[in-house]
Amino acid sequence: MRIRLSSRDALIVVDMQVDFMPGGALPVPEGDKIVPRLNEYIKAFSSMGLPVFFTRDWHPEDHISFKGHGGVWPPHCVQDTPGAQFHPDLFIPLDNKFIVSKGTSRDFDAYSGFQGTVLDQLLRERGVKRIFVGGVATDYCVKNTVIGGLNLGYTTFLLLDAIKGVDVNPGDSEKAIQEMLERGAIGITLEEVEL
Repeated sequence: MRIRLSSRDALIVVDMQVDFMPGGALPVPEGDKIVPRLNEYIKAFSSMGLPVFFTRDWHPEDHISFKGHGGVWPPHCVQDTPGAQFHPDLFIPLDNKFIVSKGTSRDFDAYSGFQGTVLDQLLRERGVKRIFVGGVATDYCVKNTVIGGLNLGYTTFLLLDAIKGVDVNPGDSEKAIQEMLERGAIGITLEEVEL
């Protein structure tokens, strides 16, 4: 399959934050390994003037998802902490970039970049019809962002060479990929994108 990028396309880079990288508070194994490939996608979209959206967890200290506050996860990506910053090697373009924060209020958790954010509105304002999604974690925030995009009517491409999963249970990432494809996502790699 060959996909030619057009003015109706946008890239969504999901949660490439320090706390989700090896050594972070909630690490995705080898999450840092996809940074170079994501950078290639980011530069490709940027060079064509296409928008790039970076989602991030941006939690208050007492967020509902944290252990000790009713959740299942260790504290992570607390607002304005080093762990909430993007991976230092991630390429953040100067133009046409948007940072979308999720999980910003104590009582609301969000796995999808569309939940409780302005992501859908920003995409629609720009006439975007197709979204290309990569990042971490395959089995949580990538999966939910992809499914959210599909449910909102976007043609949704899953960047198979630019995702990593956490696999709390062995095989979770493979199951998540299968579910996304079954729901209508289109799996592609960079070699299939025509610039």
